[in-house]
Amino acid sequence: MNSISVRALLVRGMLAGLIAGALALAVAYFLGESQVDAAIALEEAHSHDHGGGEELVSRTMQATGGLATGVLVFGVAVGGIAALVFCYALGRIGDFGPRATAALIAGAALLTVYVVPFLKYPANPPAVGNPDTIGKRTALFFLMVALSVLLAVAAVIIGKRLAPRLGNWNATTVAVAGFVVLIGLSYAFLPSFDEVGKDFPATLLWEFRLSTLAVQATLWSVFGVVFGYLTERLLTPVARAATPRAASAVN
Repeated sequence: MNSISVRALLVRGMLAGLIAGALALAVAYFLGESQVDAAIALEEAHSHDHGGGEELVSRTMQATGGLATGVLVFGVAVGGIAALVFCYALGRIGDFGPRATAALIAGAALLTVYVVPFLKYPANPPAVGNPDTIGKRTALFFLMVALSVLLAVAAVIIGKRLAPRLGNWNATTVAVAGFVVLIGLSYAFLPSFDEVGKDFPATLLWEFRLSTLAVQATLWSVFGVVFGYLTERLLTPVARAATPRAASAVN
């Protein structure tokens, strides 16, 4: 794949990430912000400090401009990264076309970058968690992300190397099983945090965590569909144009 194609795919990945980010923003605003407001109200109701200092950033700005900036920038950034991964993966992970490859990358990203770390260190709303441990919890979450991605890459490499001896199905089964076992060991050995107060509503916590999962699922699902469409439009005409030239060369 030449530099022009890589640049074109990078632009399309960032555009697809922007579109996916816009839809994820809508999900975050309509599903997640109400849970955040409820958690903040609960925190304020149990707070003993009624003085209340002046807010540096208003809650309205956080829920609108701040949220939009964060989600859209994240969408564009991960869209560009996923496009570069697509450039490397196309034709190397199996006989998949552009759309199927884009869908596989989006699904793998959702699983490794969010779902696997989420199961160990789920998102918490305001009023949940000890402020003294936030740095440690953040570092461990990103460590879990790194482990998940690295182990997933290792599983793909091992699966491809075992395929000639075991066959595609058996090699894939072995690779997936190894990934699951190693992730399970990571869950077992990394520290856990149980900082949810006994008086915090379980329903609110559950709904908040589901909303964060819905945001990520929307982001990566939309990205996979849009990026797959854009890449197929870019790459398929090239393949079709090459076929007549090849046929004429044979004749």
